[in-house]
Amino acid sequence: MLVLKPEQHLLLAETLRDIANVAAGAMVFGQLLADRPFSRWLALFGAVLWAGLVIVAVWFAGRTKP
Repeated sequence: MLVLKPEQHLLLAETLRDIANVAAGAMVFGQLLADRPFSRWLALFGAVLWAGLVIVAVWFAGRTKP
């Protein structure tokens, strides 16, 4: 089992939030720049992925206290 220090938990939480923002930008807002029609399913998947990664990031950030 991997045991992380509180600083590592915060770093992982920040990284997950950054990944969530990139995923949302690519799947939701990136469609507006594409030549293809807007896909509601891809936008929904991007929003769900963003929410899931943010929830995991908040969970990791809450584990920083010993």
